[in-house]
Amino acid sequence: MSVSLKVIKTVLIDLSGTLHRENEAITGAVEALKKLRASGVKIRFVTNTTKESKNVLHTRLANCGFELKKEEIFSSLTAAHQYVKERDLNPMLMLEPDALSDFEGTLKDGDVNAVVIGLTKSNFDYERLNEAFRHVMNGAELVAIHKGRYFSRADGLALGPGPFVVGLEYATGKTATVIGKPQQSFFLSALQGLDCQPHETVMIGDDVRDDVEGALSAGLKAILVRTGKYLPGDEDSIQSPPTAVCNDFPEAVERILSSITS
Repeated sequence: MSVSLKVIKTVLIDLSGTLHRENEAITGAVEALKKLRASGVKIRFVTNTTKESKNVLHTRLANCGFELKKEEIFSSLTAAHQYVKERDLNPMLMLEPDALSDFEGTLKDGDVNAVVIGLTKSNFDYERLNEAFRHVMNGAELVAIHKGRYFSRADGLALGPGPFVVGLEYATGKTATVIGKPQQSFFLSALQGLDCQPHETVMIGDDVRDDVEGALSAGLKAILVRTGKYLPGDEDSIQSPPTAVCNDFPEAVERILSSITS
């Protein structure tokens, strides 16, 4: 790719599939992150992960060997919590127990006026989905923390929350408010406080739609890595091509560092 990365001041980094897969770091990713930090660029970790809270996620990453501060993680759970608080919603939370701590203080007495749905295997059964359906039919807002189609597990690809959100949209005739990637607002919110403009930022991720296309639509540059959920030909499946395509996170870091120092 011929697009320059010389102006990069901030790097946004996806987590699952890019830095790690469950409890194992991508080969060379720990060392590559240290090298990227040493260059002086600003770093923020952006993730659609909804199955666990920021505390649990930070512990998982630390156990994988990564050195990062919890405050550096900007998740779709964080953004969804902000959305609920700002609108004084009283939600039905379709989340895993490990993620509920990120929504402390949002549940109140009174009628449910929102259904907030993330990746939650323990909630994706008929009765629980039917409860959500009835709330939406009675006027509750449907809020999707994200609409990811699938994600990468150690045993292969697995369904994300997107198919279940779409099922509720189909059944109710309502359109969900989507919070996380690939929404432009999510990427721009992740840059708040970093004193950096979108064109000075590059996103690194394994999801061609949520990470790459979303970042490009927000004015960022984007590097697609061939790990995690990447499938051959993904780079040709979106209208605007990625800024670069790399085999993995370490190669993406080398690409960035060689551009900003040349």
